[in-house]
Amino acid sequence: MFDWFKKKQPQAAPPNSPEILGLRLGGAFELDDLKLRLIEPDLIIEGASRTQLIKAVGEVHLDEQTRLLRYYTDDDGFIQVLTHGTTEADVSEVKLYYFYESRPIDTQSQWQHLLDHEIVKPSWELEGFQFDKVWENSRPVAMTEKTWLENGTISETDQFVMIYERNTGNEHFESLLVAGEEKIYRNQAERCVAISTGFDLSPTDFKLIG
Repeated sequence: MFDWFKKKQPQAAPPNSPEILGLRLGGAFELDDLKLRLIEPDLIIEGASRTQLIKAVGEVHLDEQTRLLRYYTDDDGFIQVLTHGTTEADVSEVKLYYFYESRPIDTQSQWQHLLDHEIVKPSWELEGFQFDKVWENSRPVAMTEKTWLENGTISETDQFVMIYERNTGNEHFESLLVAGEEKIYRNQAERCVAISTGFDLSPTDFKLIG
């Protein structure tokens, strides 16, 4: 009895998965409906779910103090938190990204061409919109993401990243994240290029519900 209800409840997080702003593996949050209705028409994303469950958590160490924490949801997106310490006061940026496209990279030559010529360029066009490069790097930024899944599995992925953005008007910006991803599985490299678009979240744009 009531098994159908229990299955809908957030699951307890495996040990050591990072938590911040109340976001945690197995938790849930609700996006502000008014905010989304106002900005969504100007964004590439559409139909964002107002209630989302966190199915995985990623952590990237950029330096000794600075981390990216990513809370992957059941709505094909993730909340990304940039923090320069361990407390909520150290958080400097929160964005909600949605996956736009993922394309496999099959050969070493394709992978090298991606790293050398495709990820970093002055601007990137997507659905007729121009996104301009944010960072000054001429090469992708290399980072390694450690990811915790609900079933207790932990994995690592090497990523080579560049960020772009465009002004959507009314002091809002849409970000474009382009990442070459490489994971070693059974001594074989699995590679792809993943494209995501996102926007800023303020503390009032979402609330925790689990």
